[in-house]
Amino acid sequence: MNKELLGKVKQKKEAYRGWKQGQVAWEEYRETERAAREQVRKAKALIEISLARDVKDNKKSFYKYVSDKRRMRENVGPLQNEMGDLVTQDMEKAEVLNDFFASVFTGKCSSHTAQVTEGRDWENAEPPTVGEDQV
Repeated sequence: MNKELLGKVKQKKEAYRGWKQGQVAWEEYRETERAAREQVRKAKALIEISLARDVKDNKKSFYKYVSDKRRMRENVGPLQNEMGDLVTQDMEKAEVLNDFFASVFTGKCSSHTAQVTEGRDWENAEPPTVGEDQV
């Protein structure tokens, strides 16, 4: 990053801080943010173009950049199962998420959806489901 780009990012941060404190108008912050974003995107595109152009001369930097982009960050925090226990193992997390999403699509109410359905009396009525005629 060059000094001009760093300056734009710094301006954006200052404008955001000013907007949060009520010293800068929203439109002014948005304009600063758009200008910074545009410059960051252009700088990134120039770096990628130069890497692609120089791949024959400098393969190591090209493949380093590509491998950095391929890395996946898989950070799902601990989840609570229906019993209220914390689940930390990946397979258990997958099961908890699968059960939750399956309950959404099958219409079964679970303890996780209690805050959403709090205003209705579901004990005497079936929860609504999506029918073919509604889709």
